[in-house]
Amino acid sequence: MASKRVFVSFDFDNDKILKEFIIGQSRLADSPFEVIDTSLKEEAPQASWEAKAEARIKGSDIVVVMVGGTTHRAPGVLKEVGFARKWNVPIVQIIGYRDSSPTPVASAGRLYSWNWDNLKSLLN
Repeated sequence: MASKRVFVSFDFDNDKILKEFIIGQSRLADSPFEVIDTSLKEEAPQASWEAKAEARIKGSDIVVVMVGGTTHRAPGVLKEVGFARKWNVPIVQIIGYRDSSPTPVASAGRLYSWNWDNLKSLLN
């Protein structure tokens, strides 16, 4: 069975580490998903970034929003959620930090605890 192609959305300014952690989990032997790493390593023109993100989201099976303290108002995350909605790509939100109660991103679905059982169930 092919792995699900996952686009990871996260607050670039505050939560890059969350993206690295979920990429690490995608590399585990029993992982049912692969991460499409689309984060830019440097500043890029807004239109260029948006076009690339939209194309990659359109080609994904699911968008995972890694939710930290300010993710709900991160402009890039809000754009990515909008692209997912436009292309009818399912979205799930994962609480990025243990013992936190972050505000969910509007229109991005249910908020789930980050654990291996949830990831395997949601991304299988």
